[in-house]
Amino acid sequence: MAFDFILPDLGEGITEGELRKWLVAEGDRVEEHGTVLEIETDKAIVEVPSPRSGIVARIHKKEGETVKVGEVLMTVAEEGEAIEKPAEPSEKPVAEAAKPSGPIETIDRPKSVSVVGTMPEEEEPGGVLAAPAVRAMAKEMGIRLETLKGSGPAGSITMSDLKAAAVKGKKPEDTFGDVERLPLKGLRRTIAKNLIASQRATAFVTGMDEADITELWELREREKKALLEKGIHLTFLPFFVKAVLHALAEHPYLNASIDDEREEIVLKKYYNIGVAVDTPDGLMVPVIKDPAKKTIRELAIELHELSEKARDRKIKLEEMKGGTFTITNYGHFGGTFATPIINYPEVAILGSGKISDKPWVKNGQIVIRKIIPLSLTFDHRVTDGVDASRFLERVTQYIEDPALLFIESA
Repeated sequence: MAFDFILPDLGEGITEGELRKWLVAEGDRVEEHGTVLEIETDKAIVEVPSPRSGIVARIHKKEGETVKVGEVLMTVAEEGEAIEKPAEPSEKPVAEAAKPSGPIETIDRPKSVSVVGTMPEEEEPGGVLAAPAVRAMAKEMGIRLETLKGSGPAGSITMSDLKAAAVKGKKPEDTFGDVERLPLKGLRRTIAKNLIASQRATAFVTGMDEADITELWELREREKKALLEKGIHLTFLPFFVKAVLHALAEHPYLNASIDDEREEIVLKKYYNIGVAVDTPDGLMVPVIKDPAKKTIRELAIELHELSEKARDRKIKLEEMKGGTFTITNYGHFGGTFATPIINYPEVAILGSGKISDKPWVKNGQIVIRKIIPLSLTFDHRVTDGVDASRFLERVTQYIEDPALLFIESA
Protein backbone atom coordinates (compact mmCIF):
# COMPACT_ATOMS: atom_id res chain seq x y z
CA MET A 1 0.00 0.00 0.00
CA ALA A 2 1.04 3.61 -0.58
CA PHE A 3 2.88 5.26 2.29
CA ASP A 4 2.95 8.99 3.07
CA PHE A 5 6.46 9.89 4.24
CA ILE A 6 6.37 12.81 6.67
CA LEU A 7 9.22 15.01 7.91
CA PRO A 8 10.36 13.16 11.03
CA ASP A 9 11.32 14.69 14.36
CA LEU A 10 14.96 15.70 13.89
CA GLY A 11 15.53 16.20 17.62
CA GLU A 12 16.94 19.17 19.55
CA GLY A 13 13.54 20.89 19.53
CA ILE A 14 13.59 21.46 15.75
CA THR A 15 10.07 22.03 14.41
CA GLU A 16 10.71 22.94 10.77
CA GLY A 17 13.30 23.17 8.03
CA GLU A 18 13.77 24.38 4.48
CA LEU A 19 13.67 21.72 1.78
CA ARG A 20 17.04 22.37 0.19
CA LYS A 21 17.27 19.63 -2.44
CA TRP A 22 15.40 16.56 -3.68
CA LEU A 23 17.73 13.67 -4.52
CA VAL A 24 14.92 11.67 -6.17
CA ALA A 25 12.11 12.43 -8.63
CA GLU A 26 8.62 11.06 -9.15
CA GLY A 27 8.86 7.59 -10.69
CA ASP A 28 12.27 6.82 -9.12
CA ARG A 29 12.76 3.73 -7.01
CA VAL A 30 14.01 4.35 -3.48
CA GLU A 31 15.50 1.89 -1.01
CA GLU A 32 14.80 1.80 2.70
CA HIS A 33 17.26 4.05 4.59
CA GLY A 34 18.47 5.56 1.29
CA THR A 35 18.85 9.36 1.33
CA VAL A 36 16.05 11.08 -0.61
CA LEU A 37 16.34 14.79 0.26
CA GLU A 38 18.31 17.44 2.12
CA ILE A 39 16.69 19.64 4.78
CA GLU A 40 18.37 22.82 6.01
CA THR A 41 17.54 23.37 9.64
CA ASP A 42 19.17 25.23 12.50
CA LYS A 43 22.13 26.23 10.32
CA ALA A 44 22.98 22.65 9.32
CA ILE A 45 22.03 20.53 6.32
CA VAL A 46 20.47 17.20 7.29
CA GLU A 47 20.21 14.26 4.89
CA VAL A 48 16.83 12.56 5.31
CA PRO A 49 16.49 8.84 4.48
CA SER A 50 13.38 7.04 3.25
CA PRO A 51 11.77 4.76 5.86
CA ARG A 52 10.59 2.34 3.16
CA SER A 53 11.49 0.94 -0.22
CA GLY A 54 9.26 1.57 -3.23
CA ILE A 55 8.46 3.94 -6.07
CA VAL A 56 8.16 7.71 -5.55
CA ALA A 57 4.54 8.16 -6.58
CA ARG A 58 4.21 11.81 -5.66
CA ILE A 59 6.40 14.62 -4.32
CA HIS A 60 4.33 17.00 -2.16
CA LYS A 61 6.86 19.74 -1.37
CA LYS A 62 9.01 21.89 -3.65
CA GLU A 63 12.64 22.84 -3.14
CA GLY A 64 12.85 26.06 -1.16
CA GLU A 65 9.63 25.43 0.77
CA THR A 66 9.59 25.50 4.57
CA VAL A 67 8.36 22.16 5.86
CA LYS A 68 7.14 21.54 9.39
CA VAL A 69 7.72 18.31 11.30
CA GLY A 70 4.79 16.00 10.53
CA GLU A 71 4.01 17.39 7.06
CA VAL A 72 3.95 14.96 4.13
CA LEU A 73 7.08 15.12 1.96
CA MET A 74 6.36 12.39 -0.58
CA THR A 75 4.20 9.33 -1.22
CA VAL A 76 5.98 6.01 -1.70
CA ALA A 77 4.05 3.21 -3.44
CA GLU A 78 4.66 -0.39 -4.27
CA GLU A 79 5.67 -1.15 -7.82
CA GLY A 80 2.64 -1.18 -10.13
CA GLU A 81 0.35 0.42 -7.56
CA ALA A 82 -1.93 3.13 -8.99
CA ILE A 83 -2.05 6.43 -7.12
CA GLU A 84 -4.95 8.80 -7.54
CA LYS A 85 -3.74 12.23 -8.60
CA PRO A 86 -5.14 15.32 -6.86
CA ALA A 87 -7.69 17.34 -8.81
CA GLU A 88 -6.35 20.39 -10.60
CA PRO A 89 -7.40 23.61 -8.84
CA SER A 90 -10.05 25.63 -10.62
CA GLU A 91 -9.78 29.35 -11.10
CA LYS A 92 -13.51 29.70 -10.51
CA PRO A 93 -14.14 30.27 -6.79
CA VAL A 94 -16.22 27.62 -5.05
CA ALA A 95 -18.02 30.37 -3.21
CA GLU A 96 -19.84 31.73 -6.28
CA ALA A 97 -22.94 29.72 -5.49
CA ALA A 98 -22.86 30.94 -1.92
CA LYS A 99 -23.16 34.60 -2.89
CA PRO A 100 -25.97 36.23 -0.86
CA SER A 101 -29.00 37.47 -2.82
CA GLY A 102 -29.82 40.50 -0.65
CA PRO A 103 -27.81 43.75 -0.43
CA ILE A 104 -25.34 43.82 2.48
CA GLU A 105 -22.40 46.02 3.42
CA THR A 106 -19.89 43.20 3.96
CA ILE A 107 -19.77 39.58 2.86
CA ASP A 108 -19.03 37.01 5.55
CA ARG A 109 -16.46 34.40 4.61
CA PRO A 110 -18.21 31.13 3.58
CA LYS A 111 -16.62 27.91 4.88
CA SER A 112 -16.12 26.54 1.36
CA VAL A 113 -14.33 29.62 0.06
CA SER A 114 -10.59 29.70 -0.52
CA VAL A 115 -9.56 32.93 1.20
CA VAL A 116 -6.13 34.22 0.37
CA GLY A 117 -3.73 35.76 2.87
CA THR A 118 -0.65 37.62 1.82
CA MET A 119 1.86 36.28 4.30
CA PRO A 120 2.07 32.98 6.20
CA GLU A 121 0.26 33.10 9.55
CA GLU A 122 -1.07 36.60 8.78
CA GLU A 123 -4.78 37.14 9.43
CA GLU A 124 -6.64 36.81 6.14
CA PRO A 125 -8.85 39.77 5.26
CA GLY A 126 -12.56 38.92 4.99
CA GLY A 127 -14.19 39.24 1.59
CA VAL A 128 -11.06 38.52 -0.49
CA LEU A 129 -11.74 35.50 -2.71
CA ALA A 130 -9.28 33.50 -4.81
CA ALA A 131 -8.67 29.95 -5.98
CA PRO A 132 -5.77 27.95 -4.47
CA ALA A 133 -3.71 28.31 -7.66
CA VAL A 134 -4.12 32.09 -7.56
CA ARG A 135 -3.19 32.16 -3.90
CA ALA A 136 0.02 30.20 -4.56
CA MET A 137 0.96 32.41 -7.53
CA ALA A 138 0.35 35.61 -5.54
CA LYS A 139 2.62 34.37 -2.77
CA GLU A 140 5.34 33.58 -5.29
CA MET A 141 5.02 37.01 -6.94
CA GLY A 142 4.91 38.84 -3.60
CA ILE A 143 1.55 40.47 -4.36
CA ARG A 144 -0.81 41.42 -1.53
CA LEU A 145 -4.25 40.28 -2.68
CA GLU A 146 -6.21 42.71 -0.52
CA THR A 147 -4.67 45.57 -2.57
CA LEU A 148 -6.25 44.25 -5.80
CA LYS A 149 -9.73 44.64 -7.20
CA GLY A 150 -10.95 41.26 -8.45
CA SER A 151 -12.48 40.90 -11.89
CA GLY A 152 -13.79 37.37 -11.36
CA PRO A 153 -17.18 36.16 -10.08
CA ALA A 154 -18.20 37.68 -6.74
CA GLY A 155 -15.18 39.99 -7.02
CA SER A 156 -12.67 37.14 -6.78
CA ILE A 157 -9.03 37.59 -7.78
CA THR A 158 -8.02 35.79 -10.98
CA MET A 159 -4.73 34.98 -12.68
CA SER A 160 -5.39 37.86 -15.07
CA ASP A 161 -5.63 40.25 -12.11
CA LEU A 162 -2.22 39.06 -10.87
CA LYS A 163 -0.65 39.54 -14.29
CA ALA A 164 -2.12 43.02 -14.57
CA ALA A 165 -0.79 43.93 -11.13
CA ALA A 166 2.69 42.71 -12.07
CA VAL A 167 2.72 44.72 -15.32
CA LYS A 168 1.38 47.83 -13.61
CA GLY A 169 4.82 48.73 -12.29
CA LYS A 170 6.83 49.12 -9.12
CA LYS A 171 5.44 48.83 -5.64
CA PRO A 172 5.07 52.14 -3.73
CA GLU A 173 8.21 51.53 -1.66
CA ASP A 174 10.28 51.09 -4.86
CA THR A 175 9.41 54.40 -6.54
CA PHE A 176 12.81 55.99 -5.83
CA GLY A 177 14.77 53.63 -8.06
CA ASP A 178 15.43 50.08 -9.15
CA VAL A 179 15.65 47.39 -6.49
CA GLU A 180 16.36 43.69 -6.34
CA ARG A 181 14.21 41.49 -4.10
CA LEU A 182 15.77 38.37 -2.62
CA PRO A 183 13.92 35.77 -0.56
CA LEU A 184 14.89 35.57 3.10
CA LYS A 185 15.57 31.86 3.15
CA GLY A 186 18.06 29.16 4.06
CA LEU A 187 20.84 29.97 6.49
CA ARG A 188 20.12 33.72 6.38
CA ARG A 189 16.51 33.06 7.46
CA THR A 190 17.72 30.87 10.33
CA ILE A 191 20.22 33.51 11.45
CA ALA A 192 17.54 36.22 11.36
CA LYS A 193 15.11 34.09 13.36
CA ASN A 194 17.70 33.16 15.99
CA LEU A 195 19.00 36.71 16.43
CA ILE A 196 15.52 38.15 16.88
CA ALA A 197 14.77 35.41 19.41
CA SER A 198 17.94 36.31 21.30
CA GLN A 199 17.14 40.04 21.32
CA ARG A 200 13.61 39.39 22.58
CA ALA A 201 14.56 36.84 25.22
CA THR A 202 17.62 38.45 26.85
CA ALA A 203 18.40 41.64 28.74
CA PHE A 204 21.66 42.19 26.88
CA VAL A 205 24.48 44.53 27.92
CA THR A 206 27.93 44.89 26.33
CA GLY A 207 31.13 45.71 28.19
CA MET A 208 34.42 46.52 26.43
CA ASP A 209 38.14 46.47 27.20
CA GLU A 210 41.54 46.25 25.54
CA ALA A 211 44.29 43.69 26.07
CA ASP A 212 48.03 43.76 25.40
CA ILE A 213 48.72 40.46 23.63
CA THR A 214 52.31 41.18 22.59
CA GLU A 215 53.62 38.14 24.48
CA LEU A 216 50.96 35.90 22.96
CA TRP A 217 51.79 37.31 19.52
CA GLU A 218 55.49 36.46 20.02
CA LEU A 219 54.63 32.95 21.27
CA ARG A 220 52.52 32.28 18.21
CA GLU A 221 55.20 33.66 15.89
CA ARG A 222 57.76 31.28 17.45
CA GLU A 223 55.58 28.19 17.14
CA LYS A 224 53.45 28.65 14.03
CA LYS A 225 56.16 27.83 11.47
CA ALA A 226 57.02 24.47 13.04
CA LEU A 227 53.34 23.57 13.31
CA LEU A 228 52.65 24.68 9.75
CA GLU A 229 55.27 22.19 8.55
CA LYS A 230 53.09 19.52 10.18
CA GLY A 231 50.00 20.87 8.44
CA ILE A 232 48.65 22.69 11.51
CA HIS A 233 47.53 26.31 11.14
CA LEU A 234 47.98 28.01 14.52
CA THR A 235 45.75 31.03 15.15
CA PHE A 236 45.03 32.97 18.34
CA LEU A 237 41.68 31.25 18.73
CA PRO A 238 42.89 28.12 20.62
CA PHE A 239 44.46 30.41 23.23
CA PHE A 240 41.21 32.38 23.53
CA VAL A 241 39.27 29.14 24.00
CA LYS A 242 41.58 28.16 26.86
CA ALA A 243 41.42 31.64 28.40
CA VAL A 244 37.62 31.65 28.30
CA LEU A 245 37.52 28.13 29.72
CA HIS A 246 39.59 29.11 32.78
CA ALA A 247 37.65 32.35 33.31
CA LEU A 248 34.29 30.55 33.11
CA ALA A 249 35.37 28.16 35.86
CA GLU A 250 35.79 31.21 38.10
CA HIS A 251 32.59 32.93 36.90
CA PRO A 252 29.97 30.14 36.46
CA TYR A 253 27.02 32.49 35.88
CA LEU A 254 28.40 33.23 32.41
CA ASN A 255 28.33 29.50 31.58
CA ALA A 256 24.60 29.14 32.08
CA SER A 257 21.11 29.46 30.64
CA ILE A 258 17.67 30.41 31.99
CA ASP A 259 14.69 28.10 32.29
CA ASP A 260 11.97 30.75 31.94
CA GLU A 261 9.13 28.30 32.52
CA ARG A 262 10.48 27.17 35.90
CA GLU A 263 12.15 30.54 36.65
CA GLU A 264 15.52 28.92 37.28
CA ILE A 265 19.11 29.74 36.36
CA VAL A 266 20.75 26.61 34.98
CA LEU A 267 24.49 26.58 35.77
CA LYS A 268 26.32 24.29 33.34
CA LYS A 269 28.95 22.05 34.94
CA TYR A 270 30.48 21.34 31.54
CA TYR A 271 32.16 23.65 29.02
CA ASN A 272 31.50 23.59 25.27
CA ILE A 273 32.80 26.63 23.41
CA GLY A 274 31.09 27.74 20.19
CA VAL A 275 33.18 29.58 17.60
CA ALA A 276 31.53 31.80 14.98
CA VAL A 277 32.70 30.97 11.44
CA ASP A 278 32.10 33.18 8.42
CA THR A 279 30.76 31.24 5.42
CA PRO A 280 29.47 32.37 2.01
CA ASP A 281 25.93 31.88 3.33
CA GLY A 282 26.39 33.59 6.70
CA LEU A 283 27.74 32.92 10.19
CA MET A 284 27.72 29.39 11.55
CA VAL A 285 28.76 28.33 15.06
CA PRO A 286 30.54 24.96 15.37
CA VAL A 287 31.08 23.84 18.97
CA ILE A 288 34.33 22.62 20.55
CA LYS A 289 33.29 19.94 23.02
CA ASP A 290 35.15 19.66 26.34
CA PRO A 291 38.21 21.83 25.41
CA ALA A 292 39.75 21.26 28.86
CA LYS A 293 40.90 17.82 27.67
CA LYS A 294 42.56 19.18 24.50
CA THR A 295 45.94 20.79 23.93
CA ILE A 296 46.47 24.03 22.02
CA ARG A 297 47.64 21.97 19.06
CA GLU A 298 44.59 19.67 19.20
CA LEU A 299 42.29 22.69 19.43
CA ALA A 300 43.99 24.27 16.40
CA ILE A 301 43.41 21.09 14.36
CA GLU A 302 39.77 20.73 15.43
CA LEU A 303 38.98 24.41 14.84
CA HIS A 304 40.41 24.22 11.33
CA GLU A 305 38.47 21.04 10.49
CA LEU A 306 35.17 22.38 11.83
CA SER A 307 35.63 25.70 10.03
CA GLU A 308 36.27 23.94 6.72
CA LYS A 309 33.21 21.73 7.14
CA ALA A 310 31.09 24.77 7.99
CA ARG A 311 32.24 26.67 4.87
CA ASP A 312 31.60 23.61 2.69
CA ARG A 313 28.16 23.11 4.34
CA LYS A 314 29.18 19.57 5.32
CA ILE A 315 29.05 20.14 9.06
CA LYS A 316 26.73 17.85 11.03
CA LEU A 317 23.93 19.11 13.23
CA GLU A 318 25.44 17.54 16.35
CA GLU A 319 28.69 19.47 15.72
CA MET A 320 26.76 22.71 16.23
CA LYS A 321 24.82 21.73 19.35
CA GLY A 322 25.51 21.84 23.07
CA GLY A 323 27.40 25.14 23.26
CA THR A 324 27.59 26.92 26.62
CA PHE A 325 29.53 30.05 25.55
CA THR A 326 30.47 31.57 22.17
CA ILE A 327 33.52 33.41 20.81
CA THR A 328 33.35 35.55 17.67
CA ASN A 329 36.26 37.23 15.88
CA TYR A 330 35.17 40.22 13.78
CA GLY A 331 38.70 41.66 13.89
CA HIS A 332 39.67 39.30 11.10
CA PHE A 333 37.62 41.56 8.80
CA GLY A 334 38.91 44.86 10.20
CA GLY A 335 36.36 45.52 12.98
CA THR A 336 37.38 46.93 16.34
CA PHE A 337 34.68 47.12 19.02
CA ALA A 338 31.19 45.68 18.52
CA THR A 339 28.09 44.57 20.40
CA PRO A 340 27.85 40.87 19.48
CA ILE A 341 24.45 39.24 19.95
CA ILE A 342 24.19 36.37 22.43
CA ASN A 343 23.88 32.91 20.89
CA TYR A 344 20.62 32.09 22.69
CA PRO A 345 19.97 30.18 24.97
CA GLU A 346 23.50 30.91 26.15
CA VAL A 347 23.91 33.99 28.33
CA ALA A 348 27.19 35.51 27.09
CA ILE A 349 29.40 35.95 24.02
CA LEU A 350 32.95 37.31 23.68
CA GLY A 351 33.98 39.27 20.60
CA SER A 352 37.52 40.18 19.57
CA GLY A 353 38.51 43.00 17.23
CA LYS A 354 41.45 43.83 15.00
CA ILE A 355 44.93 43.58 16.54
CA SER A 356 46.87 46.80 16.02
CA ASP A 357 50.10 48.49 17.16
CA LYS A 358 49.37 51.13 19.81
CA PRO A 359 51.31 53.27 22.28
CA TRP A 360 50.94 51.57 25.67
CA VAL A 361 52.21 52.31 29.15
CA LYS A 362 54.28 49.38 30.47
CA ASN A 363 56.44 49.63 33.58
CA GLY A 364 56.05 53.40 33.51
CA GLN A 365 57.28 53.69 29.92
CA ILE A 366 55.34 54.41 26.72
CA VAL A 367 56.02 51.57 24.29
CA ILE A 368 54.43 50.18 21.14
CA ARG A 369 52.46 46.99 21.87
CA LYS A 370 50.07 44.62 20.11
CA ILE A 371 46.59 45.59 21.37
CA ILE A 372 43.32 43.76 20.81
CA PRO A 373 39.86 45.23 21.60
CA LEU A 374 37.41 42.92 23.38
CA SER A 375 33.61 43.09 23.72
CA LEU A 376 31.56 40.97 26.10
CA THR A 377 27.78 40.84 25.73
CA PHE A 378 25.97 39.21 28.65
CA ASP A 379 22.42 38.64 29.84
CA HIS A 380 21.82 41.04 32.73
CA ARG A 381 19.07 38.80 34.07
CA VAL A 382 21.66 36.18 35.03
CA THR A 383 24.53 38.27 36.32
CA ASP A 384 25.53 41.88 36.94
CA GLY A 385 28.12 44.18 35.42
CA VAL A 386 30.58 43.59 38.25
CA ASP A 387 30.79 39.85 37.62
CA ALA A 388 30.91 40.33 33.84
CA SER A 389 33.70 42.92 34.16
CA ARG A 390 35.72 40.63 36.39
CA PHE A 391 35.25 37.80 33.91
CA LEU A 392 36.50 40.01 31.06
CA GLU A 393 39.43 41.13 33.18
CA ARG A 394 40.32 37.50 33.89
CA VAL A 395 40.21 36.61 30.18
CA THR A 396 42.49 39.59 29.57
CA GLN A 397 44.99 38.36 32.16
CA TYR A 398 45.20 34.95 30.51
CA ILE A 399 45.79 36.26 27.00
CA GLU A 400 48.22 38.95 28.18
CA ASP A 401 50.28 36.35 30.04
CA PRO A 402 49.81 33.03 28.19
CA ALA A 403 52.07 31.26 30.69
CA LEU A 404 49.13 31.37 33.10
CA LEU A 405 47.22 29.05 30.76
CA PHE A 406 49.83 26.36 31.23
CA ILE A 407 50.42 27.00 34.92
CA GLU A 408 46.71 26.73 35.76
CA SER A 409 45.77 23.94 33.31
CA ALA A 410 44.89 20.60 34.89
